[in-house]
Amino acid sequence: MENQEEKLHATNHYLYYPDEKNVPPYLAYGFRPVFLLLAPYMIISMILWGLVWSDVISIPFMNDTLTWHVYEMLFGILTAGVMAFLTTGLPELFPGMVPFIGKRLQYIMILWIAGRISFWFIDITGVYLAAILNLSMLAWLIWFAKDVVLDRLQRHASLGYVLVAIFVLEAWFFASQAGLAETDAMSILKIALGAIVVLILLAMRRVNMEAVNELMEDKEIDDIYIARPPLTNLAVFTVIAFTIVEFLYPDNSALGWLGLASGAAILAITSDYNLEEKFIWNQPYILYLAPIFVMLGTGYALMGWDLLNDDIYGINHFRHFITSGGIGLAYLMIMVIIGWIHTGRHLTSNIYTHLMVILIIIATLMRGLIPFFEEYMSELYLYSSIIWTIPFMLYIKVFFPFLLAPRADGIQG
Repeated sequence: MENQEEKLHATNHYLYYPDEKNVPPYLAYGFRPVFLLLAPYMIISMILWGLVWSDVISIPFMNDTLTWHVYEMLFGILTAGVMAFLTTGLPELFPGMVPFIGKRLQYIMILWIAGRISFWFIDITGVYLAAILNLSMLAWLIWFAKDVVLDRLQRHASLGYVLVAIFVLEAWFFASQAGLAETDAMSILKIALGAIVVLILLAMRRVNMEAVNELMEDKEIDDIYIARPPLTNLAVFTVIAFTIVEFLYPDNSALGWLGLASGAAILAITSDYNLEEKFIWNQPYILYLAPIFVMLGTGYALMGWDLLNDDIYGINHFRHFITSGGIGLAYLMIMVIIGWIHTGRHLTSNIYTHLMVILIIIATLMRGLIPFFEEYMSELYLYSSIIWTIPFMLYIKVFFPFLLAPRADGIQG
């Protein structure tokens, strides 16, 4: 009886599953092909960048490898991650929305692949082709999420608004690359980073609600986790303020204080894990999710401290706490959580999931603390790149069999 009730609850958002014949498991729901491609893509991109930055190899067809690396780690991976998040989550949040599967899903994944190839070969094929393909992908995501923005209750509209802002920033970036805008491309990418952090904070509030409550239900913990909007909203406000001031007044000392404020506001989100009745800090997934906010908050705090000390250590190295650490871990945990729950399994922790989180943190520390060990800069950069990719290799080992097979509970998707 209990199993039947669980299965009925799980099928609530699958009532509108398309009646498409012969859909292979890897195209049965939006997250499946994304994660199958995203894990190896992150491995290849990061190892290649580590080798390039350390002067071990060079890419002859690419003139500006730094811009390529930053763009791909921000926009390239973002579009895939957002697609997995939206195509998986929106049918749950908005009953009646038809899940995106089969041939339509295959075509949009081909568009994402084409976008990656076009940017890798942008010096050969030109800026405009890369712009059209990549902006088309993001435009499709915004169209897919239109019900979020048009929702009368505006429950999740902030996600849609941030996506529109990111689309504008990406268009601005390509305009800069094409010589149509005078703004430096790297300055635009820094603004994009702030927008992506905002998107991560908003998305993680929803991920936490699902994952933590699912975890407590499995553990029969009689309490409810609530991600309080005021804490997230304060963090979003401070990050936006830091991003705007960094673009307009990068040498203003106020930026340092905004960095410290952003760090404190993001770290405060972890207080949501302090429940009134139960202690859950000893649960593995709390110890997986909390470091996302610790990494993001530490990055902003260290950048603020560095600015108040006249930029003596190197603000961009500390920025890796945000990118490699916070954002990288957020992507990984979303992949892990969805990989368990949405393949019909219970949220599980094991030696592999422990190692995934630990290695991301180690790689981030190696890269973020380079200013204190500059004599080992090349080695730290190369080895941290390799270590950062190992969690995604472990992800392939653990989750690819799930992504390539039907749901364990027999439900479609």
